[in-house]
Amino acid sequence: MLALIPLFPLLGFLINALVGRRLPKTVSGSVASAVMVASFVVSAMSVWQLAALPPAERVLEQTLYTWIASGDFQLDLTFRVDALSAVMILVVSGIGSLIHIYSTAYMHDEIDSEYARYFSYLNLFAAFMLVLVLGANFVVLFVGWEGVGLCSYLLIGFWFKKRSASDAGKKAFVVNRIGDYAFILGTLLIVTRFGTLDFLRLAEAVGPMAVEEGVFGVISIATLLLFIGATGKSAQIPLYTWLPDAMEGPTPVSALIHAATMVTAGVYMIGRNAVLFSHAPETMLIVAVIGAATALFAGTIGLVQNDIKRVLAYSTVSQLGLMFLAMGVGAFGAGIFHLYTHAFFKALLFLGSGAVIHALAGEQDIRNMGGLKRYLPVTYWTFLIGSLAIAGVPFLSGFFSKDEILYETFHEGHTILWLVAAITSLLTATYMFRLVFLTFHGERRHDAPAPAHQEDEESAHGAPAHHDHLHDAPPAMALVLIVLAVGSVLAGYVGVPHALGGHNALSSWLAPAFLPGTGPADAVLPAEEAALELTLMGVSSLIALAGIGLAAFIWLTRRELAARLAHAWSGVYTLLLNKYYVDEIYDAVIVRPTVRISQDGLWRGFDVRVVDAVVNGFGSVVDASAAVLRRLQTGSVRAYAGSLFIGVVMILGYYLWR
Repeated sequence: MLALIPLFPLLGFLINALVGRRLPKTVSGSVASAVMVASFVVSAMSVWQLAALPPAERVLEQTLYTWIASGDFQLDLTFRVDALSAVMILVVSGIGSLIHIYSTAYMHDEIDSEYARYFSYLNLFAAFMLVLVLGANFVVLFVGWEGVGLCSYLLIGFWFKKRSASDAGKKAFVVNRIGDYAFILGTLLIVTRFGTLDFLRLAEAVGPMAVEEGVFGVISIATLLLFIGATGKSAQIPLYTWLPDAMEGPTPVSALIHAATMVTAGVYMIGRNAVLFSHAPETMLIVAVIGAATALFAGTIGLVQNDIKRVLAYSTVSQLGLMFLAMGVGAFGAGIFHLYTHAFFKALLFLGSGAVIHALAGEQDIRNMGGLKRYLPVTYWTFLIGSLAIAGVPFLSGFFSKDEILYETFHEGHTILWLVAAITSLLTATYMFRLVFLTFHGERRHDAPAPAHQEDEESAHGAPAHHDHLHDAPPAMALVLIVLAVGSVLAGYVGVPHALGGHNALSSWLAPAFLPGTGPADAVLPAEEAALELTLMGVSSLIALAGIGLAAFIWLTRRELAARLAHAWSGVYTLLLNKYYVDEIYDAVIVRPTVRISQDGLWRGFDVRVVDAVVNGFGSVVDASAAVLRRLQTGSVRAYAGSLFIGVVMILGYYLWR
């Protein structure tokens, strides 16, 4: 049954890609949504079957065929579900189904052929992501890894007639190729060193080996290369710049990329190879530092952005940084826990922003909003729940997962990294409630400058950017928002910590996946550690409430203070508003020199006379060889018999002469 999980959305892709333009939109959207629901049902059945097995034996496999066989090396096209991939297939198919259903209403203004094209891409995206998380080895995972990269290009640039959208799609594709190059090198190093690419076999081979403490050996180099691949796919420093630009795609695409699929791939890949990374503490420290730096870096940028989706984009980069921090300090369960809860509230926030944009006919600048609470009650209350969850307000889903990351970081002795994560949490609560207050509270505002991406005052859907006839989310969109809001409240209760008298069921469930062959981790904390966790929990709760209070003070009660602060700290404000000029630096240091070199006369001469000559020379040799061989393949039986006779005579003559 495991093969059905990605095959259902692949079937939806084929139907909409081949005959979708001839189908009415109702049929196209229904087919795409139905195959995702079917994938979720099969995923749930598989996880139910998995849960019935003893904890140390929770593995289901389906081998379709032997893909590569060379000497002692064999690689099968195998799908595998264990405790970790079980969580991932439920998230991808479950949240993906909701996003598909939401899209049926959000994209309804598109013409039939474009509507079908959109859903074909969306189904293909989900299929590749499911292949990625189900793959039992690096090669199958890499097929899904590259597939979601391709689909991100197609979906981000869906409105390809808009220059900014097509550029953003190309940027996502190119930046991810940089990381993928390192990922391939890491994979090749692993297979040459260990002779296998199967995750379970690799864990068995690495497990008995000594940890590379204080040295940078083969395992450290391989894991570092894999991590570079993860920085591209999961938008970490320095390869994060594609993700904010991905906002040029339709809003449900942003939700799918940010919440359930592509950007979580890097976190999942590290968790999948937990044994390998645990043997490379130097790489683990790099992962933790990069994660913490990215979380803080993106959080500061999100504090001043004015595009509603761009604020959420930098929030995603920041939250992914926290997940990598957890992975880097060895808290693999905490990282996957936050990935799981983040899927609910980030999908909710993006789809809530989509409902706002839909109501305002394409407007995305929060300076042109305000006072929407009374017009969009369903959108407001669900968006508020998502904001409270991501801020880490006690007893919502984000509180439990974020608290576990902070506790594990502090407990492992990384005090500075804990401080960075705590500051990031303060920033998260502040910029999220700045977004809430500027969008939904206060009075309506129409006097701010139009967003740069809205050319000729046209919305992304091609409708005039007006503000009349406000309407809340249509039923299909509203239903999805409510379901995700419930998830944003309740999802964290699978990981209630022992310090609160709970049972961290998710950590217990995931433990055998990180250490194959072991049972669930369910040890009761000693009293002093429980006290430490409760203390840190109180601190993180106060941080969340302080961030909300600061945002309310500045943007709810004394809005003029924000303008005065921006003027007083104009240098810092400009730096953050322009995202530290990272894109401009990359353009000046990498892009423009490359373009100049490629246009330089000397280089062009070298390219034509040397590079092209070598390539064309190989082609000429093959062509000449083929011309000779063609003369031997006449199709004449008499000629073949004659050549056979001559060959026999030559062989006999050789042996007689010897």
